[in-house]
Amino acid sequence: MVFPCLDEAAALPGVLAALPFGYRAIVVDNGSSDGSPEVARAHGATVVHEPSPGYGAAVHAGVLASRSPLVCVLDADGSLDPGELPKLVYAVASGRADLAMGRRVPAERGAWPWHARVGNAVLAMLLRRKGLHVKDIGPIRVTHRDALLALDIRDRRFGYPLELLLRAGAASWRVEEFDVAYRPRTAGTRSKVSGSVKGTLRAVHDMAGVLR
Repeated sequence: MVFPCLDEAAALPGVLAALPFGYRAIVVDNGSSDGSPEVARAHGATVVHEPSPGYGAAVHAGVLASRSPLVCVLDADGSLDPGELPKLVYAVASGRADLAMGRRVPAERGAWPWHARVGNAVLAMLLRRKGLHVKDIGPIRVTHRDALLALDIRDRRFGYPLELLLRAGAASWRVEEFDVAYRPRTAGTRSKVSGSVKGTLRAVHDMAGVLR
């Protein structure tokens, strides 16, 4: 279970406590200044340090550190419930899907800012035009570790999820989406993407570069 992490100390206790029994937490610290690594260790997680900045860099480091045949990736900000994971894991473990992803459904007003929703909708539309019928770019996902590494994803910033989907589509992976509740981030944390219009535009720029 990989949690890419940048200044999520306020959210980690709740997120790690909600992890279903039997899941091993790997928190990949991507340069936090708020004590996130110490908080993660205190709550039983294995901590990996990834000095290269970027969401993709953190996820890749966590996948490399994982030793489980299946790897799960989930944001560490408290917006998603780790309790949603078993249904995604079952879809992959049973052989029904090669990649299971969460499709965000806002559970509270303000959980998903308008600019982030618009950016996601545009990217999902571009993916559908390429033949991959998804409605979200997968903030929570489960797949086979070795198969994921074999995709040879190169993007180390915000374009990582989009490149993953493009390469999965090119490899004829079976992709299944599940509705997952999406809530506001834990108080005391701030999104590097959806927290501002600028952050969203930066992420969309990174992802659009993958589509070129």
